[in-house]
Amino acid sequence: MIDLEDLIQNHQAGIWRYLRSLGCTQAEADDLTQDTFLAVLKKPFESFGPAATAGYLRKVAYNRFISVRRRMGRMVLKEEIEVIDQAWNRLASDDQGEAMLDALKTCLGQLTKRARWSLEMRFRDRLSRSEIASALEITEHGAKNLMQRAKKQLKQCIEDKAK
Repeated sequence: MIDLEDLIQNHQAGIWRYLRSLGCTQAEADDLTQDTFLAVLKKPFESFGPAATAGYLRKVAYNRFISVRRRMGRMVLKEEIEVIDQAWNRLASDDQGEAMLDALKTCLGQLTKRARWSLEMRFRDRLSRSEIASALEITEHGAKNLMQRAKKQLKQCIEDKAK
């Protein structure tokens, strides 16, 4: 029998990050992470090592995510979710996403100040494109292009670090 406290301590952050990568809000990821561990508590499993355990927990979280979205009537593009799942397994599963988080921080530091600021306003502050354009004193089209280029740079940088 596995120790639930150790299981949660060792895998909670990774499951939460995985759910966020699937598109969950912070609150959804909190709820689904908790649901994942409750499901495991109700139906214990035998641990075959950290990687197998992490994989099992991600699968439970994935299934819970799909079920919740379907119950809410929200369309789930399963192919896109599977691509994200495969990328997570390839890039972040061994260390619960710590290396990817470190890579993101490093890559964000390589962006220009304006590019980083535009992404922070969009994703951290949830500002609209017009609000970002106004803050940067550029057109909306300029803000869109700036953010697209910044996201492309981040993606390439992170993929390079994952190799």
